[in-house]
Amino acid sequence: MALTYGTDEWEQAYQELVKERQAASPPPYIMGTPEWVDQYEKAVQGDATYKEAAKDWEGSVVIKVLAKPDVGLDRDLYIFMDLWHGDCRSMRIVPPEAGEAGDFVITGEYERWKSVIKKELDTVKGMMQGKLKLKGDLPTIVRAVKAATRLVELSAATDPRFPDELSADEVAGLRDLLKMAEEKFGI
Repeated sequence: MALTYGTDEWEQAYQELVKERQAASPPPYIMGTPEWVDQYEKAVQGDATYKEAAKDWEGSVVIKVLAKPDVGLDRDLYIFMDLWHGDCRSMRIVPPEAGEAGDFVITGEYERWKSVIKKELDTVKGMMQGKLKLKGDLPTIVRAVKAATRLVELSAATDPRFPDELSADEVAGLRDLLKMAEEKFGI
């Protein structure tokens, strides 16, 4: 049975998983894994440019990556960013119900998010063009375009490995990790 998201027990077990995975393998990490999300979180937390650009931002942003089984993503993936006045209080892969409850949920196919991270697709333009779908107030996002742009730049700076570029064995490993995360963390 999965741990309950939002509890200290869930958080401690999630942090232990991140530490174990980071100790077992150095970067670059695979996009969408707990260790990559942790690396991204630390990049945002330590970035003065983001802090200044987002000083007026309030609210959570969720990146929802739609399932793509052929690259190991058998379920939708929710990356929840707790953002508050230039601070990234946390960034976690979360259960679907927590992800859907975010203030702003930006949904896209795996290929779209890969294009965003590679800086081939601007997030705000992608939403305006319908390539990414937004649940939340678009004018609020548009007012925070500098902060959104910096978040993308920081995701690219993590230099992730992408699931569609993995070997068959690595895809199987990603699938196993996400299956375990679903069973233990509900994600």
